[in-house]
Amino acid sequence: MCTGQREPLSGAPMEIKEREALYSAIRGFVGKWWNGSDLYPDPCGWTPMQGVYCDLHHDGLWYVGAINIGPVYDNSLKCSSDAAFSQSLFNLQHLKALSFFNCFTFPHQNPVTISSLNWTKFANSLESLEFRSNPGLIGTIPTTIGSLRKLQSLVMLENGLSGKLPMEMGNLANLRKLVLQGNHFVGQIPSSFGFLSQLLILDSSRNNLSGSLPLSFGCLTSLLKLDLSTNLLEGNLPTELGRLKNLTLLDLGSNKFSGGLLLAQSLQEMVSLEEMVISNNPIGGDLMSIEWENLQNLEILDLSNTALSGNIPESMAEMKRLRYLNLEKNNLSGTVSQKLGSLPSISTLYINGNNLTGELGFSEWFYRRIGRRFGAWENLNLCYRAELVSARYVPYGVKPCKQETSSGFNGVAIAKTSEENWTGNSHYVNSLGFASFVGFWEGFSVQAGMFVILLLSNVLF
Repeated sequence: MCTGQREPLSGAPMEIKEREALYSAIRGFVGKWWNGSDLYPDPCGWTPMQGVYCDLHHDGLWYVGAINIGPVYDNSLKCSSDAAFSQSLFNLQHLKALSFFNCFTFPHQNPVTISSLNWTKFANSLESLEFRSNPGLIGTIPTTIGSLRKLQSLVMLENGLSGKLPMEMGNLANLRKLVLQGNHFVGQIPSSFGFLSQLLILDSSRNNLSGSLPLSFGCLTSLLKLDLSTNLLEGNLPTELGRLKNLTLLDLGSNKFSGGLLLAQSLQEMVSLEEMVISNNPIGGDLMSIEWENLQNLEILDLSNTALSGNIPESMAEMKRLRYLNLEKNNLSGTVSQKLGSLPSISTLYINGNNLTGELGFSEWFYRRIGRRFGAWENLNLCYRAELVSARYVPYGVKPCKQETSSGFNGVAIAKTSEENWTGNSHYVNSLGFASFVGFWEGFSVQAGMFVILLLSNVLF
């Protein structure tokens, strides 16, 4: 080698036992036909294997650092119909990341479990473990998963896993991302989850989890996103949730929570919240005890179908970044503040299916901008002011407000109007037959105009 030139990294060797362990593991997933003959000089050489990544260690040797199995790219390693785990996989002692996407897809013909695998061998290396879209991956999460003390990301998304969540998961002290969405997990959320103090994302949505939320959730002060939607969770919402002051997303929708918004005082301290969804729960209670103006970062608020009653507080109109507000299918009553239509960012507003009354005072500009993303139907005593909006933009399913009338002299009906109509509305004056006197009447007050009309009525009739 010439002085000053460095040997290419691709020329670094890989131990035979490391290569054999990798090849045996890959054959277990993609089929025995595979032998790696197209790789030169090894999986980390000049023709690397798609989905396999290596690290060069201080001893000058290549070691497998990451394996991604599944059809992520056109030339990715794709699993066979009889894909299975090989014990050789656990001989890759430097493996940091392991991912399976759409690999185990036959739950009846070839069900695969992970409960009996020796995960403890990865205790000092594995940082990321992901199973995505594997309906053929069944069984429970093994308790040995708690031995992966270096694990930072655990994703088990849309698989066929079931059973209870093991308490040992609380030992994953370095975990930052935990996604268990779209499986068949049952039972209570372990209280040991409160020990995951580094956790940023927790998503256990779309399972069959039950029971109440553990009070230890209040210890997850680093949490940014919490999604427990579409489960069978019940009981009161613990006030301890108010400690999660860094939380930007809270989704507890489609469960069985009740007892009202007892976390009201704590909720208004969650000033980082951008999205809050508690829809489809028998929560009950009202909205008045929350100082909504404190939630200045809130953009999405969904409290639909939560058995709420009472009025819609005007303080909701102080959330200047609010884009989506859904209060439909509750028992809310009273009038609707015109200020809600003046929110600068609002693009969706649903208040349908309540007991709201009075007039909607929103401008035509509001109806034109929001269109069918505004819902107010199924409020029997709610109406819109016809003079504020043209026929093209009237709110769907809402009746126009009736114009009150009173009987004039000699049985002639005279409509009751506002002072503005008398002094500036020529159409109203035309309807009485006095168009030629419009300019004259405009200089008088409403009382003077009324007196003259009464005199003329006696003369004409």
